Amino acid sequence: MPDERHIEVRRTARYWTLGNIGREVTDVWFVCHGYGQLAGDFIREFEPIVSPTRLIVAPEGLSRFYSVSATGFHGAETPVGATWMTREDREHEIADYIAYLDALYDEFFEQIDRSRATVTVLGFSQGGATANRWVTRGKSRADRLIMWGSLLASDSDLNAAARFFEKVELCIVYGTRDQFAETGMIAGFESLLQKNSIPYRLVTFEGGHRMDRETLRAIAG
Repeated sequence: MPDERHIEVRRTARYWTLGNIGREVTDVWFVCHGYGQLAGDFIREFEPIVSPTRLIVAPEGLSRFYSVSATGFHGAETPVGATWMTREDREHEIADYIAYLDALYDEFFEQIDRSRATVTVLGFSQGGATANRWVTRGKSRADRLIMWGSLLASDSDLNAAARFFEKVELCIVYGTRDQFAETGMIAGFESLLQKNSIPYRLVTFEGGHRMDRETLRAIAG
């Protein structure tokens, strides 16, 4: 019988930034892209909210793949996407990306005074579950979690979440035509949050499963 085993290895992770890193920064956003996206593309959605005091950091999922189903050789023009995890060996993948995001957080707050800064973590689609697990399981401290086109991770401990979100603002954003967020599902999720005394803010916009710049501006302030 084959035995499944694991070994920790060192690897290089990629991330992108918008804004300047310095003592004047008082608002830091970590933004996690959705399935099949790349951080360099995703971070462009946040260009409208960049300011001299706001820094945007977009980490990229550790696993990349050619995002086409056609067989054959892949070349320079073949689209590439990234994913945070799959169901395969999921607990190790989750532990790996939490450690990665904690290390990234530490790198920035060696240069920025955390006591003067507000930290927002935003996750879009698959990145929502990633952001949720990171801020609740990792060592990093966030002031606000924005779940955009996403709900709390299915493996969340809702009793623990009720206590956690007393101190961390939870904001849920979705488009009214989001094919992955039917009205009944959202209503059921709201009922679940209320039943478990989890405080939250709900924001909607006209549109599908995507970011919306006007809504983003309004939330960013």
